[in-house]
Amino acid sequence: MTGPGDGIVGQAPDTSEPSATSKHSALAGAVDWRLAARAGAAVVPAGPRTSRYSAEQVVAELAESSARAEGPVREVSELLDDRAVPAARIVDRPGWIHAAAESMASLTGEGESGRFSGKPAGMQAGAMLAFLSTAILGQYDPFSGADGTLLLVAPNIVMVERALGVVPRDFRLWVCLHEVTHRVQFSSAPWLADYMKHNVEVLGNVGDEPVNEMLSRLLEEVRERRSRPDSDDPADRGVLGLLRATQAPPQREALDRLLMLGTLLEGHADHVMDAVGPAVVPTVEQIRRAFDQRRRRPANPVQRLMRALLGVDAKVAQYVRGKAFVDEVVGKVGMTRFNTVWTDGETLPRTDEIAVPQRWIDRVLG
Repeated sequence: MTGPGDGIVGQAPDTSEPSATSKHSALAGAVDWRLAARAGAAVVPAGPRTSRYSAEQVVAELAESSARAEGPVREVSELLDDRAVPAARIVDRPGWIHAAAESMASLTGEGESGRFSGKPAGMQAGAMLAFLSTAILGQYDPFSGADGTLLLVAPNIVMVERALGVVPRDFRLWVCLHEVTHRVQFSSAPWLADYMKHNVEVLGNVGDEPVNEMLSRLLEEVRERRSRPDSDDPADRGVLGLLRATQAPPQREALDRLLMLGTLLEGHADHVMDAVGPAVVPTVEQIRRAFDQRRRRPANPVQRLMRALLGVDAKVAQYVRGKAFVDEVVGKVGMTRFNTVWTDGETLPRTDEIAVPQRWIDRVLG
């Protein structure tokens, strides 16, 4: 967040470069994440202007709201443990870029790289992170630190609350309810982080498959699309759908597992946020209505292209489909039985169950 004549306000972001990791994978060295962090932070636009005093108030209130959200989230979700509540990290846009790059380096492994290896991809990743850093309100990173890290991007939260015309204090707590739910999900089901890492490894393990086989799958997908109606599944649409079409079965299955997990995590967070909201956020109905309208608002052509390329529209669809799944299951069986979903990878919803929750109920709960 910027103020008159100053740069970073609030907690200073961790601008240290992502540390090397001993983890090696098929993705190791493919992207120079150090370069990505530097490049993204260099080009990211400044956030909304505000006074230093106001910015410091935002940081303090977000820190307080993230701690305040923990109790109601655990009560409603019934995901309880005795772990201490870690403090949230309040960052600006460059701070989020550095944190995201460090997380990606940890997740994919940096490996041994030559002098120029990974640098073109690093520049591209930096541009991607710069674009995303202007839209991210908060994020739980399960791959940093012993207890993960809850990141809240102060300038973006201020920018959105101003655009929506909502009560700032209520909106900040509302955002924290969603992001704290993610922290609770991972702290209550520690296996989730390893599950994600494993599927990312599989996704990156492309081997030495001939290019003609990949192109053959892509052409077959294009032919099939001409003869079938558009799917409601975001994984089947746009760039993401074509990406799936080029992948061999193991990679496609890993991507599907990650997409289903993401859909569950986001939908569950939205469900919990709305269930908690009326008790602790007085203007929650106004916030939800304004926020949903903002999600549906058409972007300009350049933004639409970027959203498609980065899968942002697919992520928005994840919230909608995931919340509908959680709403229906909890409505039918209650939160206690729904929480069976966090047992292990086999109890997560499958691709054919998200849109038809009764299939998940029949398979997992009998």
